[in-house]
Amino acid sequence: MTLHADLRVTRGAFRLAAELVVEPGEVVALLGPNGAGKSTALRALAGLLPLTGGHIRLGERTWDAPPDVFHPAERRPIGVVFQDYLLFAHLSALENVAFGPRARGAGRAAARAEAARWLERVGLAGHARAKPRTLSGGQAQRVALARALATGPDLLLLDEPLAALDAATRLHVRAELGRHLRDYPGHTLLVTHDPLDAMVLADRLVVLEHGEVVQQGTPTDVARRPRTDYVADLVGLNLYRGTAHGTAVELAGGGTLTIAAPATGPVHVVFPPNAVGLHPEHPTGSPRNAWRVTVAGIEQHAHTTRVRLDGVPPVLADVTTATVADLRLRPGDELWAAVKATELHAYPS
Repeated sequence: MTLHADLRVTRGAFRLAAELVVEPGEVVALLGPNGAGKSTALRALAGLLPLTGGHIRLGERTWDAPPDVFHPAERRPIGVVFQDYLLFAHLSALENVAFGPRARGAGRAAARAEAARWLERVGLAGHARAKPRTLSGGQAQRVALARALATGPDLLLLDEPLAALDAATRLHVRAELGRHLRDYPGHTLLVTHDPLDAMVLADRLVVLEHGEVVQQGTPTDVARRPRTDYVADLVGLNLYRGTAHGTAVELAGGGTLTIAAPATGPVHVVFPPNAVGLHPEHPTGSPRNAWRVTVAGIEQHAHTTRVRLDGVPPVLADVTTATVADLRLRPGDELWAAVKATELHAYPS
C-alpha cells in the first residue's frame, strides 16, 4: 500500500499545498525552515488537523477528503514519536509502551507482553519498571519509539525525534533509530530541521518552503543539486543562478563564473566553501575564477573558520585557522576570492 497525501490546509494567512508519497518500508524526511509548514503537515497526517482540501489515502483507505471524510487520530493506524517524547510521567516504561495496545483494545496481560517484547527489542528490558524521570534522554527516546511501534502502525510519524538529545547521545541514538527504521515495514515520515538526521535516516528528502515543496529526491541528489538558497545552506554549498553560454555563466545577481564543462541556458552553479581560496593579491597560476571581495563576517566552526565575503558574487569560504592568522582577517578587509573552474558544478535550473 502506498501513502498518497495531497495536503491542503489554510490557516489564516498561511497556506499549505504539498503532495507527499511514501512507499512501504520507505523513510521520507520532511525538511524546511521554521514556518515552512512541517508541523502542519505532520498534524494533518496524524489526524489532529483536518484538511481544507486535497486528500490523505493509504492504499484504498481514505483518511481525510473534505468535506465528506475525516478520520481523527484514534481511527488511524499511526504511531507518533514527539520531539519531547511526551511519556506519561506516572507510568513505568512498560506501562507507557503498553498504553497503545490497551487503547486499541488489547487486554492488560497481552498489552504488557507486547510492551515487554518491544522494550527488549530496543534494548531496555532491564528498565521496564523505570519511570520516565529516571531515564536518560536516549532511553526515553527508545521508550517513545517502542510505544509508537507497539500497535503495529501503518504510518510512523517522527517529529524531531533526536532534537532533545545532547550531541554525544545523539550519535548513538541516531544509529539505533536507523536500525529500527530499517526493520519497520510500514511508512515513515521524519520531520526534522537537522540535515544530518535526514541524510542518515531517510531514503528520500522532501523540502518545504512557504507551504510548498521546492525540492525532493534522494539525499545524494538533493545534496549535490540544491535548488534554493535554504537547501544550499542546509548542505553547506555556495549556490548561484545564471545563464550559461559555453563555459561562461552570467549570474543573475551580477558577475560571471567560468565552469569547466560547457552548458547552455538557465543553470544553477554550486561549489563548496572549502573550494574557495583567499589571497591578498590577484592570484596567478592555473585557470580559475577570481574576483574582489570584502570580509563581512568571520565564524569559528569545528576545525575551520567560515568567512562571509561580500562581492559580485558574494561567497562563503571555509579556511584554516592558519590562513586566518596569515592574512590577519578582519571584517572590512579587501581580498581576492578564487575558485578553480573544475570545482564548480553546473546543472539546469
